[in-house]
Amino acid sequence: MTFEVTRRGFLAGLGAATAGLALGVRPALASNKGLFIPNAFIQIGHDGLVVITCHRSEMGQGIRSSLPVLIADELGADLSKIVVGQGDGDPKYGDQNTDGSTSIRNFFDMMRYVAAVARTMLITAAAQRWNIEPEALKTKDDAVHDYARKRSLPFAELAPAAGLLPVPKHVELRPRSELTHLGTELPLRDGPAYVNGTAVFGADVRLPGMLIAVIARPPAVFGKVKTFDATAAKAVAGVRQIVELPAPTPPADAKPLGGVAVLADHTWGAMRGRAKLAIEWDAGPNGKHDSADYQKLLLAAVRQPGLVRRTTGDAAAGLASAARVIEAEYLVPHLVHAPMEPPAALATFDAERGLAEVWTCTQDPQSAREEIAKALGVPEAQVVVHVTFLGGGFGRKSIPDYAVEAALLARAAKAPVRVQWTREDEIRHAYYHTVSAQQLTAGLDGSGNVVAWRHRLAYPSISATFDAKTVHPSAGELGQGVLDLPLAIPNVRVETGGAPAHVRIGWMRSVCNIQQAFAVQSFIAELAHATQRDPRDMLMRVLGPARTVTPKDQGVDKLGNYGAKLDVHPIDVARFHRVIERVTTAAGWDTAKASGRALGLAVHRSFLTYIAVVAEVSKGPRGELQVEAAWVAADAGTIVNLDRVKAQLEGAFVFGMSAALHGEITIKDGAVVQQNFRDYPLVRMTEAPRAIHLDVIPSEGPPGGIGEPGVPPVAPAIMNAWFALTGNRVRDLPFVRARLPR
Repeated sequence: MTFEVTRRGFLAGLGAATAGLALGVRPALASNKGLFIPNAFIQIGHDGLVVITCHRSEMGQGIRSSLPVLIADELGADLSKIVVGQGDGDPKYGDQNTDGSTSIRNFFDMMRYVAAVARTMLITAAAQRWNIEPEALKTKDDAVHDYARKRSLPFAELAPAAGLLPVPKHVELRPRSELTHLGTELPLRDGPAYVNGTAVFGADVRLPGMLIAVIARPPAVFGKVKTFDATAAKAVAGVRQIVELPAPTPPADAKPLGGVAVLADHTWGAMRGRAKLAIEWDAGPNGKHDSADYQKLLLAAVRQPGLVRRTTGDAAAGLASAARVIEAEYLVPHLVHAPMEPPAALATFDAERGLAEVWTCTQDPQSAREEIAKALGVPEAQVVVHVTFLGGGFGRKSIPDYAVEAALLARAAKAPVRVQWTREDEIRHAYYHTVSAQQLTAGLDGSGNVVAWRHRLAYPSISATFDAKTVHPSAGELGQGVLDLPLAIPNVRVETGGAPAHVRIGWMRSVCNIQQAFAVQSFIAELAHATQRDPRDMLMRVLGPARTVTPKDQGVDKLGNYGAKLDVHPIDVARFHRVIERVTTAAGWDTAKASGRALGLAVHRSFLTYIAVVAEVSKGPRGELQVEAAWVAADAGTIVNLDRVKAQLEGAFVFGMSAALHGEITIKDGAVVQQNFRDYPLVRMTEAPRAIHLDVIPSEGPPGGIGEPGVPPVAPAIMNAWFALTGNRVRDLPFVRARLPR
C-alpha cells in the first residue's frame, strides 16, 4: 500500500471519524537532545530508545499491547525494547474515545502509516549517509540495513539526521508478510504492573495536600438539596470542608448530579462524614419514577402501532393471510456496568492562571477536557487531562461527570481534590444501559416458512441523555441488530414506541445489541420449536442464502454500519453462515440431543464482527441453571493480538452471562434500589462454565471490533439451551426473575 502524504490526502485517508489525527503529524523536529519526533506517536532518542505513544485508554483490553505492535513491526523496531507511553487528552491524536470497539478497526492502517513515515525518514537518512538509493535498504531490530553490502546503522545514529528531514511526499507500507507479530499471541505488556501493584489507576495518584471527596448525590435524577445540616459531618475526624454542588438541569449530558460533597484527609473520613449529613431532598421531576410501572408502559407501547423505521413488502397483509401467527414479547431491564474500579478523578485548579490539571480513569480524555473547561468557564487549552489505567470501563467511563466533580471541588477547596465513587455510588448513580420491551410477530405459511416479520421496540434512547426531548431509539441504536439484520422474508416491518427517559441512559458494552440480539435470537428459536425444526436450520432459513445486503434490501434509507463504509465492511450473510457452521460443529450440535446434552445457539453481527455462540446447560443441585460449557466462533477480520482477542471473548461471555442470569437495576420513587454486589451480583467462579472453547477464524479482511461483539449472543444462547433442557422459555431477563418451576 502506498500513501501520499499531503494534508488533503492524509485527511481523506483517515476519514471523518479520525481526521483530527492530522494535527499530530508535522514536519520532523530535531531537538538539542537529538530526538527524532516524526509525529505525535513515535519518538526515537539519541540512545536509540523507541517510545511509542498509545493514545487510547487501557482498561484491561490490552490496547497498549496491541496498537504499538503495528507501529513496531511497520517501523522495524525491536518489540521487546520499545517503551509505551500514555497520551494525554489532546486533539493531535485524533479520536481518543476508547469505546465502540474502534481502537484496532479505526487505527489499523493509521498506526502503520505513522510508522511508515518514520521508517522512510530513517532510511532516507541512512541512504544519504551511504550515498546510495533508499530502495536498497530495510529496517529491522532498531536499525537500517544494507543487506547487499552487509552493513547497518542503528536508529540511534540516524535519529538526529532523520529529524532534520522534511516529511516525505509518499510512503509505502510493508508487505503483510513482514509484520511478523501480526495475529500472534503476544504477552500483556502491563500484566506485571497489574500483579506487582505498580500500575497506576484513577485512585492511585497522590499529590501533596490533597483532599478526598465523596458526594451525597440526589437519589433521583434532577433532584436537588432542599436543606442540609453538616454539623455532625464536620465533627468527624479528618473532615475539612463541606461543599454543596449545583443541581443540574436537563439534559443530563456529562453534568454532575449535584448534592453535597464531604472533603477529608482520607477516604474513610469522607465516607463517615457523608453518612452523618442530614439532608432533605427535593425529589424533582423523576421522584415518582417506578421501574415496574414503567415496564408496563413499555409493553403497552409495543402492543400498538408505532413509528415505522424499516419496511419491505407488506407485513400487515402477510400477517393477516398467514396460516399461523407466532408472537412473543421480551423484556430486558436496566443494567449497570459494575467495573472493578469505580470512577475516580484527582484535580488541581490554579485560579490565578485559570489552569486545571486532572488525573483520571477515563475512556474519553478529550471529552473530559471539554466538559471540565465548560464547567470551570476556562478555555479548553487551559485544561490538561492525564489518563491513568482503567480497572474496567465498559462505556461508563466515556462520560466524565466524575472528572468534572473533581475540578469543581478543587476550585472550591483551593486544594487538590480526588473525587472517589464507592461501589454504591457507581451502582446507584450511573448512566444505565436502557430498559426495553420488544414484541416480535411472525406469519408462517402452510409449510412453516416465515412470510411476514414485525418487530416493535420501545426503550429510552441514549440520545435522551443529550437531548431530553428524545423519546424514540435513534437509527444508530436500531442499526445494532434490527435495521441491519438480514432477513430472507418478503414482508418486514420495524416500529418503535415512545419511551421518555427518567434516569441517565448511557453506553454499555455492546450497547443496544444486548436487548435486540436477545429478542431476535430467542424468537427465531421459538419459531423453530413451533415448526418442529432444528433451531440451526430455522436460523439459517431466516437469514437466507449467502449474499451481501444493501439499504434498499433492508427497507431503510441508509445503514449506519458502525461508521464504516458498506463497500469495505458489507453485511455478509456468508460470514453468518460460517460462524454458525463452525461453532455448531465444534460443540457437537448434531449428536447433542441423542447424548442428552442441552445446547442453545445464537449468532449476531455487531461492530463489524460476526459471532456465534453455543451454550450447554444443566440443572445444578438446587435446580438452578448451570452453564456447563460454551463454544464461540468469531470472524473479526484481521487480528492483531490473538491473546487479547481470546481474553476479550472469554471476558465477553462471562460479562454477558452475568447480565443474563443476574443483571437488573430497579427503581422505586426515582431511586435505584440496588446498592452493591449483594443485590447486583456478577457470575462467580462456581457458576462459570468449565470451559469456553474459542475459534477465532483467520482472515486478511479489514479488522472488525472485538471488545463488544462477544456479548450479544450470550444471553439468547444460554436461554435457548435452557429451553432445550426444560421446555421453559425465558423472555424476561434476568433469569433469576423468571421464577421457573424446578
